[in-house]
Amino acid sequence: MKKTLTLVGALATSAALALSGCAQAPGTDAGSSAAPSGGASSAAADASGFKACMVSDSGGFDDKSFNQTAYKGLTDAKTSLGIETGQVESNAAADYAKNVQSMVDAKCSIIVTVGFALSDDTLAAAKANPDIKFAIVDNNDPSTYPAAKNLKPLVFNTAQSSFLAGYLAAGMSQTKKVATFGGQKFPTVTIFMDGFAQGVEYYNTQKKSDVQVLGWDSAKQDGQFVGSFEDQKGGQRVAQGLISQGADVVLPVAGPAGLGALQATKASGGKANAIWVDTDGCVSAETYCSNIITSVTKGLDVSVTDAIKAAKDGSFDNSPYVGTLENSGTGLAPYHDFDTKVPAELKTEVDALKADIVSGKITIESKSQPTS
Repeated sequence: MKKTLTLVGALATSAALALSGCAQAPGTDAGSSAAPSGGASSAAADASGFKACMVSDSGGFDDKSFNQTAYKGLTDAKTSLGIETGQVESNAAADYAKNVQSMVDAKCSIIVTVGFALSDDTLAAAKANPDIKFAIVDNNDPSTYPAAKNLKPLVFNTAQSSFLAGYLAAGMSQTKKVATFGGQKFPTVTIFMDGFAQGVEYYNTQKKSDVQVLGWDSAKQDGQFVGSFEDQKGGQRVAQGLISQGADVVLPVAGPAGLGALQATKASGGKANAIWVDTDGCVSAETYCSNIITSVTKGLDVSVTDAIKAAKDGSFDNSPYVGTLENSGTGLAPYHDFDTKVPAELKTEVDALKADIVSGKITIESKSQPTS
């Protein structure tokens, strides 16, 4: 997903964004793209001159979801490897190319870009600068990316974990209506929505039930989108509309706009709850934990740190990293406040489904699933 949200962490508990370890957003003018923000050399930087850098998408590094978890991977690498780092935030799509170029000009050894929306600008920069390593979170286009030997995709099969979330949502629903919506119609958004809808469908088949999914039609590949990942009020309006139609579990795949859905569920007075994406929402958006059943996580931080480490030690290649349930690159966060509210039988069923997906007994169909 572009950011979400996560989608996310990474998802699995390995992607959970612990507040104690969460780096603060760079203390710079958000959207400044003329120079790296907060990119001054660390006194602990090693003598090799290796520098890892990051460019956010328009959500910024404090979005409590997608960008924030990826940024944690950069700060974790700085701490564990003793390297110099640089970063720059983007306010809009118009910033992407110049922000990436600012990191090139800063003589970064590896540049990590965060989000599907930066794909074209990242690919162009990688081709123009073959001596610099690049990694991009959430885009793996098999038709173009092999052309850049210095560009590594970091992607996540969140259809798998979202399937579990859909089954769980159906099992928790009292109204027999659940919902999902996106920020924008990107493959990294609709992959969550596909998995979620198929998880509900599987629940209906197994339980002979008829739980409906509002906000997404897998067959038509169309549904409800805010139109922006930054519009929290828009996310709140969409969520409120779905709740008014009877949905009592909502999965927003919308980055910061998804916070509007958390506001809507909190305002519902217990009539509706949410499933967060990308990172553990009870950590990144703790205020709303009482309304978050679980989160579909993505190991964004771990994958970013690993890519930086590989670039530093000389083992970097352009083969995609694909986070799955099997390698814990994606998964479900703990139930937190809902631990005693989710029936034990439903928890057991979700665990069994995870094992069946890993073994291949259950397969999930989504055009947006990443290729390896």
